[in-house]
Amino acid sequence: MILYVNGDSHTAAAEAVNAHAFAEDDQHWNYLGRLPHPDNIKISWGQVLADKIKAVFACGAESAASNTRIMRTTRQWLLDNPTAYRDGLVIIQWSTWERQEWLIDGKYFQVNASGIDVVPESHQRPYKEYIANIDYVKNMVDAHEDIWNFHQDLNLLGVKHIFFNGNSSFQGWQSQKDWGNSYIKPYDAAGTYHGWLRNNSFETVNPNSWHFGEDAHSAWARFMLQYIIDNKLI
Repeated sequence: MILYVNGDSHTAAAEAVNAHAFAEDDQHWNYLGRLPHPDNIKISWGQVLADKIKAVFACGAESAASNTRIMRTTRQWLLDNPTAYRDGLVIIQWSTWERQEWLIDGKYFQVNASGIDVVPESHQRPYKEYIANIDYVKNMVDAHEDIWNFHQDLNLLGVKHIFFNGNSSFQGWQSQKDWGNSYIKPYDAAGTYHGWLRNNSFETVNPNSWHFGEDAHSAWARFMLQYIIDNKLI
């Protein structure tokens, strides 16, 4: 069995045991670029879960990733790994709704509302306009539609999958979709990764961080394992 996970820094286990989010931030691992730091990924909830279900582990997560990137790289991984249609489980952790992916001169850039993204000089003005004009309601509406369509695509392909939200949720959404057992509490802020961990007394690695440590990753892996068992997904 293959377990494939994708998401942003929560799935990349940024800062979990090593303060670096990207491997390239560590001089010993900078050749790995924006991949998760090896110290962190080996204790990530995805790796822990893969060990528990005795699955081959594959991770496409990248810190600061947009949902567009998450979908794009997941689709590509499925094309490259056709056996996953039969014996794989895909788990996706969705990022915040406002993030975007820009393709500039053949290179993908992940942009968000922080105002500190590194984009080429040619795109500084569009980036500032993006920051100034963010419409969170529209972003949420668009994200809901995109994720629903992605869910439908995976169903058509016969790919077993589970979605959950990292920080953002669709709480307050009026026309809720029937996701079956493929999406963990999409309309409940308490059902997000961050909300669940906070409600279970886990703290972030420091007061200025959104990221959780090794104990929280182990707890989320246990939660996911029980969800998989309860819903007979393996």
